[in-house]
Amino acid sequence: MTATLSSTRARAALRTSARASAELLLIFLMLAVTLWILGRMWSVVWPLVVGLLLTTLTWPPTRFLLRRGWKPALAASTVTVLFLLVAIGVVALIAVPVASQSGELTDGVVEGIQKLREWAAGPPLNIGDAQINKAFDTAVSRAQDGLGSMVGAVVTGVSTVVNGLVTAVLALFLMFFFLKDGPRFLPWLARQLPGRLATDIPAVAARSWDTLGAFVRSQAAVGLLDAVLIGLGLWIVGVPLVLPLAVLTFVSAFVPIIGALFAGLVAVLIALVSNGLTDALIVLAIIVVVQQLEGNVFQPMIQSRGLGLHAAVILLAVTLGGSLAGIVGSLLAVPIAALIAVVWNYVREQLREPSPPGPDASDAGAAVR
Repeated sequence: MTATLSSTRARAALRTSARASAELLLIFLMLAVTLWILGRMWSVVWPLVVGLLLTTLTWPPTRFLLRRGWKPALAASTVTVLFLLVAIGVVALIAVPVASQSGELTDGVVEGIQKLREWAAGPPLNIGDAQINKAFDTAVSRAQDGLGSMVGAVVTGVSTVVNGLVTAVLALFLMFFFLKDGPRFLPWLARQLPGRLATDIPAVAARSWDTLGAFVRSQAAVGLLDAVLIGLGLWIVGVPLVLPLAVLTFVSAFVPIIGALFAGLVAVLIALVSNGLTDALIVLAIIVVVQQLEGNVFQPMIQSRGLGLHAAVILLAVTLGGSLAGIVGSLLAVPIAALIAVVWNYVREQLREPSPPGPDASDAGAAVR
């Protein structure tokens, strides 16, 4: 006997699929409108984001002072001034030499790519295909343009400098107010929201803050260790531009997976151009060892709680963020993905069916008897 399809069930399935599709379309439309609004308000959103990221770094010393009985305004002012002094010192001791050597760094990378092209065209590979050569030319031009814009954007262009200063000043003021009034924000927010939102939104905000703080502080610590160890290795080998390469390694640590590959490739290319193939291989070995130490030793020790994201999800998030918003998108992709995971986990917890109660002790005793 052959089974026939039920028209009633088929129509019900189609209606369910149509309703689910319409709901998904509404969600995507809401996300698109939200992104459009954020894009229009980016001049305000970007300082807010930078201020939050800086607050995650400066909150531990502020909390230490608060626990010692300091007033919130005094503790926030002290930490803000100290942070500003440290930032000025970093700019004076590191950023200025890096900016002055940005042209040499860009030329070194381009020359390294040209040497790789010549090596690939010779024996034993003997690659002479026109498409391969065109790909190398494209890589050279993109590396020159990308590195030049990324390293020199801070020091070239009046508009860029002015926007950067405005963003820095706003972020600094926002960081001060976040440090001063941050502990009172969630109770205030709970009083402003009606019903269950007074519980759900502060709970999600607290979890998001913990996740964001753990990510920023752990990435900063791991990036600093990477920069010190790789910079020391480059100095021992005798590779030039040690300071710019160490700074690039530290900054790239905030872009997981792709950042480490990019910084390592730049260091190897500089070593290949200046010191030859042997030193380039030594630099490659140093970078591989440091990256293995980072993944297997530094990261588990420094980051007590992971982001709960698979490596493939991180890679896709960084790729999508870079395609949508360039370098800024790559930097913010992983924190945003982690915050989305926090919200999803909380919603899943609230929607989870309660577990059925277990059998009473009396029932269990009766069953035994």
